[in-house]
Amino acid sequence: MTQITIQTPDDWHLHFRDGDMLKETVAATARCFNRAIVMPNLVPPVTNAQMINAYRSRIEQARPDGSQFEPLMVLYLTNDTTEQDIIDAKAAGTVAAKLYPAGATTNSDAAVSALDSLFPIFEVMARENMLLLVHGEVTDHHIDIFDREKEFIHRNLSRIVDGFPNLKIVFEHITTKDAVDFVLNAPENVAATITPQHLLLNRNDLLVGGIRPHNYCLPVLKRNIHQQALRAVVATGNSKFFLGTDSAPHEKSKKENSCGCAGCYSAWSALELYAHVFEELDALDKLEGFASHHGADFYGLPRNSGTVTLVKEDWTIPEMITLPNGDPIVPFFAGETCHWKLKA
Repeated sequence: MTQITIQTPDDWHLHFRDGDMLKETVAATARCFNRAIVMPNLVPPVTNAQMINAYRSRIEQARPDGSQFEPLMVLYLTNDTTEQDIIDAKAAGTVAAKLYPAGATTNSDAAVSALDSLFPIFEVMARENMLLLVHGEVTDHHIDIFDREKEFIHRNLSRIVDGFPNLKIVFEHITTKDAVDFVLNAPENVAATITPQHLLLNRNDLLVGGIRPHNYCLPVLKRNIHQQALRAVVATGNSKFFLGTDSAPHEKSKKENSCGCAGCYSAWSALELYAHVFEELDALDKLEGFASHHGADFYGLPRNSGTVTLVKEDWTIPEMITLPNGDPIVPFFAGETCHWKLKA
């Protein structure tokens, strides 16, 4: 097969950041994705309807000329989120709210440290038909970083799923066989996103031969057995699993320092790299469902009407991208060969 055409896909989890960086990140995503779920972990975080509307406006202003790209907005949950915050955010067109355990990842210090106090909020979200998006890791210092997803499932996610059967839940950027098995065995109101980096890499690619800061993300890359579980489940075409890049840009200087930032900036190559993976799995026929159908169906949104075409063509992902402010950024898989390319 030398060419594949699929319905226009969506990215169900990414980070645009803010300010001048939007001119880079929005264009990178809009080149092939029609919609994207936009993470709200800015500084300060997006915690109310007014901030939702303002952030959406900034993203729309950064769209390339003629682009119809649609940002799908997300509310950042805190210990102080109220029922009215949910109602107002829903009225402002917000599709989901994001549960970050406090301290779990970039700009999450203001997030949730008292999970049980949010259970009444989850009731309101279910009533308002607002999805719950979950960064599924505990943050206790005594829990090994490679076990934090598994522990979150056992300690927290299972209780949320059992307690709120009418609440749609997306277990985001899953990284373990434990998460795959949990989602497979969960009710139909539970789904998951999977990133290109967790399909392509395992922790050897982060640690062997020296630390590779541009492969550092959270949740962190796991053992090969977990990578293989992710690859195996996407190859089945199961509709509970769909595309979410978790594309997360950081300037090169912030990745390559004594306390490097977590995140892989994959937007300029993500769809091509997913095709690369699905071809390796002899499952290119499952790519359209994963990229274009399953997420829209789970969110209760219409599938896109257009198409994109990928051609079998080797190309090298750039070593560097220059941001509008002149700062360099190293994209995910920089310098590596990808076997599929988006057709102009």
